[in-house]
Amino acid sequence: MSRNFTRRGSLVLAAGAAALAAAPALAAPEVTLRLHQFLPETSFVPAHILNPWIAAVEAASNGRIKIEHYPSMQLGGKPTDLVDQLTDGVVDIIWTLPGYTPGRFPRTEVMELPFMVADAGPASAALWDLAQSDMIDTDFADLHLLGIWVHGPGVIHANKAVREIADFKGLKLRGPSRVTTKLLEHFGATAVGMPVPAVPEALSRGTIDGALLPWEVSASLKIGELVHHHTEFAGPSIYTASFILAMNKDRFASLPPDLRQVIESVSGAAFSRAAGTAQQAEDIPSRQKAVDLGNEIITIPADETPVWVAASQPVIDDWVAEMDGRGVDGAALLDKARALITAHSG
Repeated sequence: MSRNFTRRGSLVLAAGAAALAAAPALAAPEVTLRLHQFLPETSFVPAHILNPWIAAVEAASNGRIKIEHYPSMQLGGKPTDLVDQLTDGVVDIIWTLPGYTPGRFPRTEVMELPFMVADAGPASAALWDLAQSDMIDTDFADLHLLGIWVHGPGVIHANKAVREIADFKGLKLRGPSRVTTKLLEHFGATAVGMPVPAVPEALSRGTIDGALLPWEVSASLKIGELVHHHTEFAGPSIYTASFILAMNKDRFASLPPDLRQVIESVSGAAFSRAAGTAQQAEDIPSRQKAVDLGNEIITIPADETPVWVAASQPVIDDWVAEMDGRGVDGAALLDKARALITAHSG
């Protein structure tokens, strides 16, 4: 798959485009798959990552595979239900965050630890490698993983300026994952867990004072119109979150071998890295929208980040201890993740 992007960061799937160009007419679908996810179809990931991936699968199969895309939880349930819907066979494919089902995918949390990620492309490539070596037979044993990636650097969006750790005190902030929730509480905030679609209403009602989100999704949620202070980091960010695109394991196995190969040909390592890169590219125009609104953009300089990193260390130590309690060598997994990020950054 090509790693090229349009001006808006749309994913270009070379395999699918080539197959479509080579096919004078698409065959009648032999297989129909249902993809379920939680964001509106016009949001960045559905529009510029999921829909191009669907088109690539359909084109590469010469129309033998049809994928029906159901955004915004149109098939029912809550975002937190998606993994169960997949493993129970209610749907065939899902896109979701492992963090929406805390404790179910513990090893993926390594990439969500504070100050791990500065560049989503190399981190996503590292996460795919880590998934293949350490998670396929453990965290992901009950599903077939098609892609796994992280978004760009996480940002603190709040109704008051956050310039130092002491500024967290008294704030109610949406935390995107179990690890980030622990970090917010450690810094003195009240952490509130909720899926992304619930954030705008919670902000408008005053249920929360802010949220940790990447720039990319903030524009579509109109976060800059609801809060007016945004804190980012010049180096590795305070957090990132991981995403998975996954298929029901039995449904995948039931496909003819050539159709399984079609799906795999536009998924996997290159797709995962490209998806992370695309999401981070979309940070730029979304950030500009906050600037255009006249909001305050606070950038923590790289020379101040060590203070934040040191203050975060107890949360990392607790995570390592939790992993050890699960029979996972947490320190080794963390070291491996960092080494893979470095390797993919070269």
